[in-house]
Amino acid sequence: MRHHAIGLAALLLAAPLAAQSPEQVAEAALKAAPVWDGHNDVPEQLRDRYKDVIADFDFRDTSRAPSNGWSKGGMHTDLPRLRRGRVGAQFWSVYVSADLPGPEAVVATLQQIDVTKRLIARYPGDLALALTAEDVERAMKQGRIASLMGMEGGSSIDGSLAVLRQMYDLGARYMTLTHSKTLPWADSATDAPQHDGLTDFGVKVVREMQRIGMLVDLSHTSEATMMDALDAARAPVIFSHSGARAVNGHARNVPDAVLARLKENGGIVMVVGLPGYLSEDLRQFQARRQAEQARLAALWQGQPQAVEAAMKTWDAANPAPKAAVSDMADHIDHIREVAGIDYIGLGGDYDGMDSGPVGMEDVSGYPALFTELARRGYSRQDLEKISSRNMMRVLRAAEAYAAAHRADPPIETPVEG
Repeated sequence: MRHHAIGLAALLLAAPLAAQSPEQVAEAALKAAPVWDGHNDVPEQLRDRYKDVIADFDFRDTSRAPSNGWSKGGMHTDLPRLRRGRVGAQFWSVYVSADLPGPEAVVATLQQIDVTKRLIARYPGDLALALTAEDVERAMKQGRIASLMGMEGGSSIDGSLAVLRQMYDLGARYMTLTHSKTLPWADSATDAPQHDGLTDFGVKVVREMQRIGMLVDLSHTSEATMMDALDAARAPVIFSHSGARAVNGHARNVPDAVLARLKENGGIVMVVGLPGYLSEDLRQFQARRQAEQARLAALWQGQPQAVEAAMKTWDAANPAPKAAVSDMADHIDHIREVAGIDYIGLGGDYDGMDSGPVGMEDVSGYPALFTELARRGYSRQDLEKISSRNMMRVLRAAEAYAAAHRADPPIETPVEG
């Protein structure tokens, strides 16, 4: 009888845990391991909207920020919404346009690094500059948002390993090898291929990045570039903001053949929130709309008003599909199936797009995603890995590789001129 009573008591004590709601599981996971987001374009917004003059910029409320010419309404990111989104670490993207000539791209990148550091310094109670995994861990314990920087596009170094090393010294902790255009040393996912991946110099870029401890980001690169980078890599790589191509066929997403190699490399796909990369229905709609616009332009040459009027009629008759939180969860499901739970993170791309999916329109929406994942059966341990523990492992591994190769000489290449 006594053993029966003890067993019944144990069952009663365990019952509340077993009955936890998806919301409670998500909340517990995010409290233990806040979100480490791989990509946010606030620095670009500071450049576009404020010309990097931020003395009067209020990061406590950006909902009424001035227009930047392409984004609807205010910004997606401010301090209260980061808190509501349970964001504990953020890679701020120091993006510059792929259309800039090399020297101008370098200057613009330096300006982006500068304004990001100035923003961080203005809010010491909320933000902390982070250069290492230890810095991230310390900031999270202090209740501050660890703020790292990543360069979006290899044009930022203008083909110079010397510039790459100096960018690292200034605080850049990842570089996306390409952006929207193919470089002289690497093919982009969204431009005509020229090299079938990486050139010999591109391989040197990957190896020098890993020697100094800078993360190699393969978002925006072609599949061949991804494969060549994985061949060259000796430490984990990242995809700072990408989805699964099997779920949405956009060239910006990661194909299964690459996902299958992640376990061997130890890298991570930080799942993007951009609707056109999440919803295949929306991707197909956008292609049909572009085709209709091209058809009308050919039909009404030299008559832009006629084209505009016809497109308004088409848009009214063809509402765009909406991406939802469930679409983002579908990408996470697929990456878990092919690569595994240890190779998934989050890279929203907020303030680099019009809006996130319905329910996650801005950075405050991450709890909705974690609730959806918990509803699908993800455990608290799984959710903690996705939120930040996987990314912490990746950065620590990159740092360990760099520490082991600190005595290796820098890779040298001749300068021109």
